[in-house]
Amino acid sequence: MGRENDTSVTKFILLGLSSNPAEQLILFGVFTAIYLVALMGNMLILLLVSLDSRLHTPMYFFLVNLSMVDIGYTSCTVPKMLANYLSQDKSISWAGCLSQMFFFISFGGIECLLLGVMAYDRYVAICHPLQYGAFMSRRVCALLAAAAWVMGLTNSAVHSSLMSILSFCRSNILHHFFCDIPPLFQLSCSDTQTNQAVTFALGGAVILGSFLGTLVSYVYIVMAVLRIRTREGRLKAFSTCASHLTVVSLYFGTIIFTYIRPNSTYSQDQDQALPVLYGIVTPMLNPIIYSLRNKDVKRALRKALARS
Repeated sequence: MGRENDTSVTKFILLGLSSNPAEQLILFGVFTAIYLVALMGNMLILLLVSLDSRLHTPMYFFLVNLSMVDIGYTSCTVPKMLANYLSQDKSISWAGCLSQMFFFISFGGIECLLLGVMAYDRYVAICHPLQYGAFMSRRVCALLAAAAWVMGLTNSAVHSSLMSILSFCRSNILHHFFCDIPPLFQLSCSDTQTNQAVTFALGGAVILGSFLGTLVSYVYIVMAVLRIRTREGRLKAFSTCASHLTVVSLYFGTIIFTYIRPNSTYSQDQDQALPVLYGIVTPMLNPIIYSLRNKDVKRALRKALARS
């Protein structure tokens, strides 16, 4: 049987974060600015790392991967949201909805795994500096990055495949700015228990596994920082760790609250703003926190500007 025979819903209406025309114009301006900052910041990282050979290190290799993910992460939702704020037609086809969900979950999962890998990279660099070259060789870095991409895409493919067989014969109105798993579960007239179980098991493994790996790495890093003898050295190290942990906590805290809980507790009206934090704000902050505050990146930027 075709999909058209088991559901009357062929498109969804994305109401966004507000239905008030005045508020929509404000939101359009705010999210346009955030999106442009995210794009420019992440593209700048890609450009600087490609131009400066001194940035061809494991840390910047992973940051390049993170920047590519963040560009995709924001681009699969924000342009559609901005277009909806300026249009009367806020619909999205079922195929478009499923594609948007696939890419959003893919990039979100890859980001979780990359943050865990990057925390491990910093742990090795700080706690085992003499073995760093052996532990984080070019081959190991390539394998870790490839594993993050493959696992993230596979995780999303499973969720998208299970979502594609659900029937939608109730309302087609999503009180959200993009197609996400929890609100789609609430609109489905099929039994979603299997989908929810997979979300908890597979999604939980990716999210919680990455979070715990990141947390353990930073615990060891903090312990190493406490052994630094100079006060100035400790303050500098703690400043870097604190900024990294702030972004990591914001990202993992909001994503865990969204996906790792019973769907019956999810509210489209109350929880629709959470993805803004992990899907839009965090990709904007990542290049600032992880790269643009770094002296090596600043030096590469000055060098690039001098050339031009």
